[in-house]
Amino acid sequence: MRSDEDVIRFWFVEHGMGDWFGGKPEFDAVLKAGFEETHQHVAKGEAWNWRGTPKGRLAEIIVLDQFSRQLHRGSPLAFSQDKMALVLAQEMIAQRLDLSMSPDERMFILLPFMHSESPVIQAESMRLHEALGDEKGLDFATKHRDCIARFGRYPFRNKALGRQSTDEELAYMEEAGKRGF
Repeated sequence: MRSDEDVIRFWFVEHGMGDWFGGKPEFDAVLKAGFEETHQHVAKGEAWNWRGTPKGRLAEIIVLDQFSRQLHRGSPLAFSQDKMALVLAQEMIAQRLDLSMSPDERMFILLPFMHSESPVIQAESMRLHEALGDEKGLDFATKHRDCIARFGRYPFRNKALGRQSTDEELAYMEEAGKRGF
């Protein structure tokens, strides 16, 4: 298993926005080659010692929330670690550990809130994004919240999770294209 420092260096130093949200197969392959085994260990809860530092906690959240999506794109496994990532993010915020992070780092602490299909968690996501003061992040949080308010779930996950899409969801996905949630 790679270290939490390796995760932070890979994610924030060696890569950036274009890789994080680009959905590029090339980046997915690089991530898989370097971190698939680490992801497996972290997903089993074997990185608890990373929680001794704020950056270690952040690394665990990134592995659970983001690496899961990259490594298992289109599969139910892409979302299988969302609840644990959310719990870790909630703990970080409750302990105010997020306040020592850079804006990009804080964004990744807040993403598990945005990824939740719970209206209660979406309300908290809005509160946290408003407090952060990042207009772009707040815009994305608003769109996520609105999607959950409208459908009660993210329609773009339906296929991967074996859920039947409604006619309204199908129309939304067709209209939204790759911009949807």
